[in-house]
Amino acid sequence: MNFIAREEQYGARNYAPLPIVIVRGKGVTVWDENGKSYLDMMSAYSAVSHGHCHPRILKAMQKQAENLGIISRAFYTDQLGLFLEKACQLFRFDRALPMNTGAEAVETALKAARKWAYKVKGVENDKAEIIACTNNFHGRTIAIVGLSSEPQYRDGFGPFPAGYTLIPYGDHRALEKAITPNTAAFLVEPIQGEGGIIVPPLGYLKACAEICRKHNVLLICDEVQTGLGRTGSWLASWQDDVQPDGVTLGKALGGGMFPVSLFLAKKEVMDVFTPGDHGSTFGGNPLAAAIAREALTILEDEQLIERANRLGDYFLSKLKQVHSALIRDVRGRGLLLGVEIAPSCPAKKVCLKLSEHGILTKDTHETVIRFAPPLVVEEAHIDYVVEKLQAVCSELEAEMNLA
Repeated sequence: MNFIAREEQYGARNYAPLPIVIVRGKGVTVWDENGKSYLDMMSAYSAVSHGHCHPRILKAMQKQAENLGIISRAFYTDQLGLFLEKACQLFRFDRALPMNTGAEAVETALKAARKWAYKVKGVENDKAEIIACTNNFHGRTIAIVGLSSEPQYRDGFGPFPAGYTLIPYGDHRALEKAITPNTAAFLVEPIQGEGGIIVPPLGYLKACAEICRKHNVLLICDEVQTGLGRTGSWLASWQDDVQPDGVTLGKALGGGMFPVSLFLAKKEVMDVFTPGDHGSTFGGNPLAAAIAREALTILEDEQLIERANRLGDYFLSKLKQVHSALIRDVRGRGLLLGVEIAPSCPAKKVCLKLSEHGILTKDTHETVIRFAPPLVVEEAHIDYVVEKLQAVCSELEAEMNLA
């Protein structure tokens, strides 16, 4: 059966996958339709931080599905409160609003920030402004791509909502200059993932937090990718000694099995919502709540946060030992790492060569190869990946007469 041909024939062409059909996964390893194994160095853009088909996630999913899957938020359930309590206590927030995808969490944050500006800060109606950074990636909805500086993300999808301002990433002085009396919030990624694993200068987020506090502006950190241990801490913002006014979480929150996201915030922000202001058919359903609570518990029990910190340092040091004229830079934090490839060689070509050696990853912006494996990755996996990256780079150098 030609799975690729069917997907190409009947699916929208909004992705350009590598020509590999994955049919099974366990831990860090996935298998294709022919039984060939691969090390997953993408973990579904960090959504599979627990590893593929974690037995405890599967057990929690099955147990809850046998009792109650989906029911309207018109009623209470025995699962949602337990999940929200755990999340709020872990991340030091007063309240949380559950959704399904990271983009929905960001949309929720934007709505909350605007209404807070009108109801609490006193901004004139329909004048609230949101500041974000160039090269950001906060999702794919029309409102969110209106915040993007990437031409392809915007092309053909306008007009976009008003009230957005973009500033350079990593420049806290630009933030202060951009703030006006109508500024509601600054939305920022602690590390830009899709943007190319861009790590800002040390102290950047802390300086931004102080500026936001000074001007009564909300600091909202998009931690859909960087949160939940990916960078070696529960939140990447904590690594800069910052507790934001609001945080968006998603991806790994669903344990690699189910879409779950959250917007968490302090009480004065979240309390602008009243019944009927916002909602979701599936957001906060008991099945999602049970899975996400177990996902958080596993991160604690298996010390995956500490593991990401330790193995991230190991992985980064090993990548920096790869010698190749094709490699321009190696950067990242925890298990969110990027290798920038010289423009003379398309990064996708490196990814294809790595797949021949049983390593799966994907480039971003055609120049950066991402290494974001499940947090259960072992040192032996890392050693193999680095060994094969060196071999692939040497092979491509020879082809390009760079050796």
